[in-house]
Amino acid sequence: MDAELALLALCTGCGLGFLLLALRSLVVVGRLWARGLRVMGVVTPRGAGDRRPGGLVAFCDHLGRHLLLEPGRYGALCGLPPVGGSVPVVYVRERPTAARLWTVRHLLAPAFGWFLSSALAFGTGVVVSP
Repeated sequence: MDAELALLALCTGCGLGFLLLALRSLVVVGRLWARGLRVMGVVTPRGAGDRRPGGLVAFCDHLGRHLLLEPGRYGALCGLPPVGGSVPVVYVRERPTAARLWTVRHLLAPAFGWFLSSALAFGTGVVVSP
């Protein structure tokens, strides 16, 4: 009985934590939508020694500095065009190094992943509840 209750508490705590992380990432997207600066970036190839798939996104911030954005492991799955294509980039004026791609899939993928993790943790808690 005590082990089942401890497992239920653990699943509930993890589920609430994951749900808070999902809400936090949605708040970040809302801030980018409200206060972010949108520029166009160009997908550039990676260096010859870099074996990761996809490309990097080169863009200029509001001060004219040239920056590179790493779209992550799943850039192609989140709407990154092939090398040479252009893609919108959004960043907060104070932090251009924390830029993100301005595509629905790239912006909402973290929140969706945290929400699915939360649902899985809550579901596990319901299944093992006494």
